[in-house]
Order: sequence, then structure tokens, then C-alpha cells
Amino acid sequence: MQFTEILNSEEVRDIHEASEEILQTVGLLVRNEKARSIFKKHGCTVDSQTNRVRIPRTVVEDYRKTFTPTFTFRGRDPQFDRTIPDDRPLVVTGSSAPNIIDSKTSEERRATSKDIADIAFLINELEGYDVFSISTLADDAPEGQFSLSRFYPSLKNCLKPVRSNTPNMQDLHDVLGLGELIAGGRDSYRERPIINHHYCPVISPLTMDVESTEAVIYLTENRLPVYGTIVPNAGVTAPFTLAGTLALGNAEFLALSVLQQMIQPETPLIYAVLSTVADMRTGAYTPGAIETGMLQMAHSQMARFYNVPSGGYIGLTNAHINDAQSGYETGMGTTAALLAGADLFNMGGLLGSLMAFDFSKAVIDNEIALMLKRLARGVEFTDDTLALGLIEDIGPGGSFMDSDHTLQYMKKTALFPKIATRDMRETWISSGRKDAAARALELAESILSKDNPAVFSEELDRKIRARFKGLVAGDAGWK
Repeated sequence: MQFTEILNSEEVRDIHEASEEILQTVGLLVRNEKARSIFKKHGCTVDSQTNRVRIPRTVVEDYRKTFTPTFTFRGRDPQFDRTIPDDRPLVVTGSSAPNIIDSKTSEERRATSKDIADIAFLINELEGYDVFSISTLADDAPEGQFSLSRFYPSLKNCLKPVRSNTPNMQDLHDVLGLGELIAGGRDSYRERPIINHHYCPVISPLTMDVESTEAVIYLTENRLPVYGTIVPNAGVTAPFTLAGTLALGNAEFLALSVLQQMIQPETPLIYAVLSTVADMRTGAYTPGAIETGMLQMAHSQMARFYNVPSGGYIGLTNAHINDAQSGYETGMGTTAALLAGADLFNMGGLLGSLMAFDFSKAVIDNEIALMLKRLARGVEFTDDTLALGLIEDIGPGGSFMDSDHTLQYMKKTALFPKIATRDMRETWISSGRKDAAARALELAESILSKDNPAVFSEELDRKIRARFKGLVAGDAGWK
């Protein structure tokens, strides 16, 4: 598949050189002491008074030579392991919303661990999704178990790769302990780590924080899967131009990536972003804006320049319900990103600028995901698909409907949606005039009313609950 380019080759080089100039002359405010010492040890200038770190061009050039071209997500069941870019597009849920749209009342409320369990079960069963990035927080988390109350119901109910983050090192160690119990021991877990970690350690503009940077350092030292997302917001935390935002965001990606390579050369990376342009009429955050898609296109082009996978939070929406805005913002952003070569799409299930998860939105986004995967497959060219002999046999005025060739290719060629209606109006009316959101919620209910094939064995669950006293139930289902 040939990729759409929003930048020419000279502009790509200009962004790269501008980013190196930013890192060398402006530098970053690095709040984490260990990170500062790593940068200093590997040739960077550290101002001990201001904690400003400046990274010379030569250092960036040296360490980007160790960037690797692939990143692998692992699940509880190896059949769901995915590697990008080979398995692109990799479709992931949006993550860490505080709220959920209640499936019964349609009202927005705080999300709980039970909601996380239900979402994990749903994502396990929706074939368009590849990775479950834990979609919400858990308002019912017991004290000291903020992260366990998210990871436990997720891993208990989903065989696909699970991805999220932790707010502090104690939570990280608890989550890793959970992973080791599931894997059957520390060594088994280190051989095949099934928890995929993600952080935003660089806060735009050009600031590296303490806790998430500490987590990235620890995970990188221990060769456990981790990557970061860069989140410049034009007009607020980045210049109000696309080129300026790209230069700043690219510099932030390089700074984080160079740090990881200093710790462990050939650490797998993802050039992941959520670059946005603020609505300066109000200052509103705009993940659904077309400029978000354009910025993702350009960042993906920069990722190819560095020979690393790319993607991020793309296809999100500012809409608060499953309306036309929700559909066109998700569709426009993800299609632009796919055509430009993005590999990873954090796109599923969230409404209201990442504030609320909605079950019907997740099912609709699953259908969009399947469309993206079909688009990525492209047009298959063989003598058989050109079908010249068949065209000659059928001839003018004939019908291809009952041919063996049509039967052979009907499921290979076309995607048959479950949510989009293709019925005539009369049939749609007689079926209850249901819109896409209603049909999607029905499908979610049918899935969540069944037994979940992903749940832990009773023996494993006992071991986990014995280790972590007072843990949330983590049970899924709408029975």
C-alpha cells in the first residue's frame, strides 16, 4: 500500500533539523533526577540550577541509529499477539475516561471496576479490536488499589493484549505482580510479558515529569514493553501552527526515545501522539478536529523517516452522543491516518473529548475498525481476481450473481456490516426504525449476556485474591 504524504521530503528534513535545534538550544526541563543523570552520563548538558537538559545533535544522531522498526503487544492468549507495522492497522480502545454512559439510563456517571470488566469482555469478542487499552477509571477502587482495580478486571475478562499506565511506582509493582501470577511466575512473565505499559512522561512544552518518567526508566531497564505518547496542543502548549507543533512534538518524541535508547539500546518504540489544535474561540480541547488527523499524518511520515511504528489517539470525537459528528470525526481522522501510514489507532468507544465511554460507540467503532482493515488490504490482483475468463463466459447482458466465482469471493471481497443498515426504507421501518446507536447497543447486550470464554480459572483467581486482599470482584456480564 502506498502512503499519502502531507509533507514533502524537504519538509520532513526541516522538521527533523528544527527538532534537533530545539533539543540542543532550548532543551527540556527534566524533573526526574535519575533521567537527568542518564542524560548527563551520555553526553548531554545538564544545568543543576534549573534542571534544564540540552541534547546535542550528535547525541540524537548516535542514539537514533539504535531505533528498531517493530513493536509487539502480547495477550494472555498468544493467538492475539500483534506486531506493528506487520499487523497494521492495530485498533485499540480509547483509554482512561473518568465516566461512562450508563447502558440502561443513557445518563453519564462515574465508571466502576464492573464497567471495566464488561468493556474488557466486549472488546474480547469484537473482532475489529486488537488491544484493550483500559477505557475508564474505577471510582469504586479500594484505597491503595487504584491500578489493580483497573488491570485485574481487564485481564480477567480479555485474552487480547491489555494496555494502560500506573500513577506511581507502588502501583506499577503491584500490576507487575499481578502479571507474574497470571503468567505462572516472575521468569515466565519476563519471557512473555502480557501487560503493555503506556505513559505520557513528556508534558508539552518540553517538560519531563517525575513519576511516569520513573516508570518508563524502570520498565526500559527491565526490558518490559513500554512506550510514550506525545501530546502538544497548538495554541496552548505548542505554537499555533501545524509546522511549529510538529517540530515541538517531534523534538519531544526524540527526547523520550533517546532516553530509552541510552538506557537500553534497541528498545522497541512507537512514535505515538495526540497532537491537537485548540479551538481558540473558547480554548476547547479538540481531539475530533480535522487538524488532529493532519498532524497524525505528518507524525506518521516522520516515523517512517526514523523507521519506527507510528500511531496514537486518532479518530476520537468531541461529540457527546452517537450522532453524525461522532461518526464523521472518527471516520475522517482514522481514514486520513490509515492512508498516511499510521499503524496504531487508539480510537474506540470514547465520547466527549475522552471523558466518557459508551458501549454503543465502541460497537460502532468496531465496525469502523473493520472498514479500516478492509481498506488496508487494498485491491488484490491475480489472474483469478481479474476474472477475464469469467467475463467472457458470462458475456454481455449476463449475470454474475449465481456463478461459482461470486460464491468463492463474496466473503473475501466485501465487508458485511452488522450495524450499518442496507435495507430498503420499508424494511427498516417495519424493523422498528432503529438508528445505528440502538442497533449497536443491542449487539453489545447480546455479547454481554453470554458466558465469557476469557475468565480466569477458579484456581488462578483464588491465588490472585489471596495475594491482593479486598480486590474488586472483576466479574463481567449483563445477565
